[in-house]
Amino acid sequence: MTSPPAPWLSDVDPDAVDEAVTRLQAATEDGASVVIAAHIGPDGDALGAALALHHALSGRGARTLPTWGEEPLRVPAAYADLPGVDDLVAPSDIDPEAVDLLVSVDSSSASRLGALEPLLGAGVPTIVVDHHPTNTRFGTVHLVAPRAAATVVIVDELLRRLEVPLDPDIATCLYVGLVTDTGRFQHASTDRAAMELGGRLIDAGAPHEELTRRLFGTRTVGELTLLARALARLTFVPEASLVHAFVTAEDLEEAGAGMEAAEAIIDVVRTTDVAEVAVVAREAVGSRGWRVSLRSRGQVDVGRIATAFGGGGHDRASGFTGQGTYDEVLASIVAAVQEA
Repeated sequence: MTSPPAPWLSDVDPDAVDEAVTRLQAATEDGASVVIAAHIGPDGDALGAALALHHALSGRGARTLPTWGEEPLRVPAAYADLPGVDDLVAPSDIDPEAVDLLVSVDSSSASRLGALEPLLGAGVPTIVVDHHPTNTRFGTVHLVAPRAAATVVIVDELLRRLEVPLDPDIATCLYVGLVTDTGRFQHASTDRAAMELGGRLIDAGAPHEELTRRLFGTRTVGELTLLARALARLTFVPEASLVHAFVTAEDLEEAGAGMEAAEAIIDVVRTTDVAEVAVVAREAVGSRGWRVSLRSRGQVDVGRIATAFGGGGHDRASGFTGQGTYDEVLASIVAAVQEA
């Protein structure tokens, strides 16, 4: 029995899908140079989508350059063994004049491309593949599907239309993106299409048990130390139904943990039983900036709040970079939540 079309497909202009497939097919036939860009500070969805496309397109003849706009490229420990990680290319090693096509995955705005944003100004044709409702449509071709559970869901559809079979490497990359962005299939975005894709990826060779252990069942002492420090600062703001915590650059250095360890803290803080909104901020090294993660139980659209502060995301999960002291950034968030 054939499954009905996934609802998210109706979010995307069919002509845009056809154009994206045509451009990607031409790139493989012509041996074109294709930069595949995850967003800065890549999560599992961004990195998994980028590497899956890298395997698929390079296997068909394109010269693919998987990357993201930060230097040095620091791959989060949980993703260090993903197939294709060794093929990552530093942004400074990319000649803009030699790039034929840019594929942006999981970036809601041009600023999320970081050091790769100048490729847009250089006129490089750009395919935007994303599932954030706050996407600014900054590219040439837009495959933006807010109802897709993860960006890898859209990538899987592209590969299907390109007639690229799922092999263990591609399946592993896609599965990491799917299972992380759906919160192990717990988030509200999880639908039938996501569950069916997960089954197909396991059948194609994604090592479910190994990936689950690596992604969700293993933490370093430094990561646990950082979590303890954040939870020691946990504070409830009842007038905004908001709970918040933070870690400093010094905390990160002393714990020997990267920014991805701080990102995982929000998954614990958001489980509090007294607050509608959860906030975790991580101090950026060498600046007065704070990378802020927001989560909502559904009554407050934190995507809209993050967008107002120059970030973006989903209605229940979003983020932005705030300037000033922690107290100043927090005060602005509290005010925005109270007005929401």
